[in-house]
Amino acid sequence: MFTGIVQGIAVVESVTAATGLSTFAIRLPDNSADDVSIGASVAINGTCLTVTRQSGNTLFFDAMQETLRLTTLGKLEPGHKVNFERAARIGDEIGGHLLSGHIHTTADVVEILRPENNVTIWFQVPDQWARYIFPKGYIAINGASLTIGEVNGNRFNVHLIPETLRATTFGTIEEGMMVNIEIDSQTQTIVDTLARLGYDRPAATP
Repeated sequence: MFTGIVQGIAVVESVTAATGLSTFAIRLPDNSADDVSIGASVAINGTCLTVTRQSGNTLFFDAMQETLRLTTLGKLEPGHKVNFERAARIGDEIGGHLLSGHIHTTADVVEILRPENNVTIWFQVPDQWARYIFPKGYIAINGASLTIGEVNGNRFNVHLIPETLRATTFGTIEEGMMVNIEIDSQTQTIVDTLARLGYDRPAATP
């Protein structure tokens, strides 16, 4: 499990494609890979991956084709920066909300507004996922636990403070990019349960 509190920015050193999977070598900041065990879970841009090898601050991960298809990991290239979070341990503070690291879908960055001292980013998700997105609800974007601002059809925004921009890759995000989305599990359970009982949420309209 993860908390959605990004622990830092890592750099993709290499991507090696093989039959059925790709191997990523990702370099974490100094001391961030201390005491990592082979088999440990690390969220890379919100996607739970298993450590297969370690060389200093560089961790190696294998991603299956299905993972590459469903997430943005298939677009990673050497030099790209990613958010990372090591798995939570018993007793850790839960500063965001509990995440599984299993990505539900991707979203497109459709607009970035930069008022003084903060940034507002608008995202667009596939229509079938809009039913789980509510104003003031939780969502994980590239592994970061964030609060949803406004919702308009299948588009929603988040408001980011300078510290979030500094500590994550959102500081360099651009329109047209794709991000990983993990829907809040409690919200999904409630919406799906109500739908089974006949109280389905009407489709949102722009």
